[in-house]
Amino acid sequence: MFKSKHPRDIFNEIKWRFDLNKCRIYYIHRGAPGDMRIVEGSMIKDIEKSFLVLEGIEVDAYIPYHRITRIDFNDETIFEKHIRPLPKKKH
Repeated sequence: MFKSKHPRDIFNEIKWRFDLNKCRIYYIHRGAPGDMRIVEGSMIKDIEKSFLVLEGIEVDAYIPYHRITRIDFNDETIFEKHIRPLPKKKH
């Protein structure tokens, strides 16, 4: 279904051929529960060269593509990057 392998290319392919609102994006977000955050495609404001821009309440969030770990489209995983677990925080 999708020819692209890189998150930026996948988002552009969905933008031009389908509907970004049908996406769910998983990305590394330090400080969030499990250091992971999940957002809906409706939050995508722009697809830039190095960052995915998410529309925020007060400020927009710039997510580097290397932090994106999974993309779902129509409840099907179309991109998944296996990452090593983050080191435990020392107290």
